[in-house]
Amino acid sequence: MTALEDCHARGFMWKAIGMCSSLKEDVNKCLRAERLARTAENRERAKEKKAKIQAVWAEIDANS
Repeated sequence: MTALEDCHARGFMWKAIGMCSSLKEDVNKCLRAERLARTAENRERAKEKKAKIQAVWAEIDANS
């Protein structure tokens, strides 16, 4: 990200002729990987939470 900011700081023409594009793509790949990892982790926690809730409801239904 720092390299991209440095590239943008060089001026409008650097951005306009695509000199920062490869850096931007690298930053996007990194951010995408982080987002996908976070999404996978959240999905797993949601599955665990859903399983716990279903177990509680199953116990409530069995005792009713």
